[in-house]
Amino acid sequence: MSTITLEQIITFLLEAPMFGDLDPTELSEIVHIMQVRRVRDGQAIFAEGDPGDAWYVIYDGAADVSKADDSGPPKVISALGPRACFGEMAILDHSPRSASVIARGDSTVFRFPRNDFEELLAGDNLAAYKLVYEMAKVLATRARNTTQRLSEALNDRDKPQRLRDTTEQVVEGQSVSE
Repeated sequence: MSTITLEQIITFLLEAPMFGDLDPTELSEIVHIMQVRRVRDGQAIFAEGDPGDAWYVIYDGAADVSKADDSGPPKVISALGPRACFGEMAILDHSPRSASVIARGDSTVFRFPRNDFEELLAGDNLAAYKLVYEMAKVLATRARNTTQRLSEALNDRDKPQRLRDTTEQVVEGQSVSE
């Protein structure tokens, strides 16, 4: 695999949605904490339950997000491609990983360690604050999409009543709201 230049990294990140509001100077401050990590096909970037010690952006390649399933193998719940950010919940709430992320094909990811990112926040770094705001927007969009899917599942009369009842319990237990 070839070496990625700083210019390539900056250009790539400026085109990634999470980093779109940063100017090149702000972005260079963030890049200083970034680590480049190459992963092989099938390799875990992180596993469900692991400590949330970083967040990531896919530079090239792809990854699958999967959740453990008591009745069989883990279920893929999302597919990620270049410029996708993931793992950002760990930055915000320090919780263990809620899912596993596995490389699909050889891939390169940019890793942003939580401790280094928190140091930027503690130093009142504007770029870090802008990224937290972008993370909040991503999470709000995901919550809105989940609410919509739960609503559709509750109203789907073709689904068995047991599934609708279970979905309703999830909705009630999570205080899903707009």
